[in-house]
Amino acid sequence: MIHPAILRKQRLLVLGGLALILVTIIIGMGLGYSSLSYDRLIPTLLGQGTFKEEFVLFSIRLPRIAITVLSGMALALSGAILQGITRNDLADPGIIGINSGAGVAVAIFFLFFPIQEGTFVYLLPLVAFVGAILTAACIYALSYSRQTGLQPVRLVLIGVGFSLALSGIMIVVISSAERSKVDFIAKWLAGNIWGTDWPFVWAILPWLVILIPFTLYKANRLNLLGLGEPVAVGLGVSVEKERIILLLTAVALAASAVSVTGGITFIGLMAPHIAKALVGPRNQLFIPIAILLGGWLLLLADTIGRNIIGTDGIPAGIMVALIGAPYFMYLLLKK
Repeated sequence: MIHPAILRKQRLLVLGGLALILVTIIIGMGLGYSSLSYDRLIPTLLGQGTFKEEFVLFSIRLPRIAITVLSGMALALSGAILQGITRNDLADPGIIGINSGAGVAVAIFFLFFPIQEGTFVYLLPLVAFVGAILTAACIYALSYSRQTGLQPVRLVLIGVGFSLALSGIMIVVISSAERSKVDFIAKWLAGNIWGTDWPFVWAILPWLVILIPFTLYKANRLNLLGLGEPVAVGLGVSVEKERIILLLTAVALAASAVSVTGGITFIGLMAPHIAKALVGPRNQLFIPIAILLGGWLLLLADTIGRNIIGTDGIPAGIMVALIGAPYFMYLLLKK
């Protein structure tokens, strides 16, 4: 039974998260290399703007904003699931190598396979998912012991090792590629939001529409897994089956996000932690808040990054890392 006061607090925080996202979206719509006057936003949204205003808003700003919000949500939810199934507060799809696995698959696909414009956008999340799931399977297998089960600390250490190894593979893969394609991969590695057209929004949206409700449905299972294997087994949970299902869910979310945003880390680490600090560790309560925080954090990082220096700005992945790396060190020392 959840106390009514906590439920009220959670609902207020959800409304607050939605308000933060809305305010940041409004600010982001007006900022950029081609500025758009704020008093022209509503007329432009209603179809009464000039050709330039409508082009800037509907073809440049809004798809990029939608991609950053959706990707941030996916990364935050992926991190929350990984922390739940591993019982490790340091688990994040970027830190433990899942993003790197997706990145290597995307790089190989982009560099060495013929690309057809109509299907490339929709194939990319699937390619990233294949790379991410192979990486996650290897990390999981090496972290698991029949005697002691899944070892959380070992999982993080092996994941970091895989991340470094895959970064080396990435360098080897791109060393013989064309210059133009190498530039794309370099920007992808830096976390530069590159999927900024509406087809990329439609490519990532179905993953979230399906997997967010599914994760909320599995929230009680995540609560039980967080209590430890003996307790979960005693309560009738098929631990390995649930872990594998939830791991596939986390990998799919991370892969769909990084396939269009590049190598972004720490969103999946920070958003669940902040949400837990606000409403406690019950997954039903903190997951909706973590999802909104993830979307807002990445949107904020991208909005600041693309307006801070010159026309190209700073990639969102670097902006997030500037905040997330010290936070990761804090958690590492604390735990």
